Amino acid sequence: MTRFRFVQDHQAEYPVKRLCELVECSRSGFYAWRSRPLSDRYMADVDLAAEIFEIHHASQRTYGAPRVLGQLLHRGYRVSQKRVARIMAECGMVGVHGRKHWRRGKRTHTAPGPDLIGRDFTAESSNERWVADITEFRCRDGKLYLAGILDLHDRGIAGWSMSTRASADIVVNALARRQPDGRVIHHADRGGQYVSGALGLTMADHDVAASFGRTGVCWDNAAMESTWATIKKEIRHIHGDSETMTRSQLRTVVFAYIETFYNRQRHQAGLGHRTPAETYARSRAAA
Repeated sequence: MTRFRFVQDHQAEYPVKRLCELVECSRSGFYAWRSRPLSDRYMADVDLAAEIFEIHHASQRTYGAPRVLGQLLHRGYRVSQKRVARIMAECGMVGVHGRKHWRRGKRTHTAPGPDLIGRDFTAESSNERWVADITEFRCRDGKLYLAGILDLHDRGIAGWSMSTRASADIVVNALARRQPDGRVIHHADRGGQYVSGALGLTMADHDVAASFGRTGVCWDNAAMESTWATIKKEIRHIHGDSETMTRSQLRTVVFAYIETFYNRQRHQAGLGHRTPAETYARSRAAA
């Protein structure tokens, strides 16, 4: 069947006889196949492919078969992941993929505070536990630093800030974006920005408890490291390499990605294929 379809797709460019010889099928068999009516299964795949394309396009081409399947299930379809993956492969639809790369830092001996997370990256409700970190992008005109805070319940970026300098101001500004109602744990590494007096005073003003992982042990803040890997892969997949952009252009890209796509449109399998904004709203309603 696949061989016949190959001949049909290329018969406008090459003689049918030559194509049939190339794929080792008979011309009579090809003409007989072409004259048959399309099967119900084939037509169902066509309809499903249109639905898959819509979901994949809405995700800015970042969803793979598992997350596309999750959205199909939400829409009432009952299909297998294998079938979704096959149709996506046939249509050339590919989601974001890649390996994670971990950073290492110099070890310090004095802990600025306790580890209140203990690698338990879960939370019962929003504004209960946050993890934070700084990442960097290389641009045409220099580096752009992005400080982020991930809520461990709704998995949304609860706070973020960008700067051309990795100063304490960048983490203070990130913390100020979402105001929690009660006490929240803020977990980070032992970088100079997170042990600064400016951030400590801001935390005290907002009743935020400071928590710290060990230096050079990325697994102590694995949830944030994993989120950075996802964000960078998807931005590169959608917009191209950051090194082709200026810092001003990348600021616009990051702002739209976090505020419009990641927090409000991007469904996550771990959230029951809901968005962070939907999960946050449910958490607030239940409080």
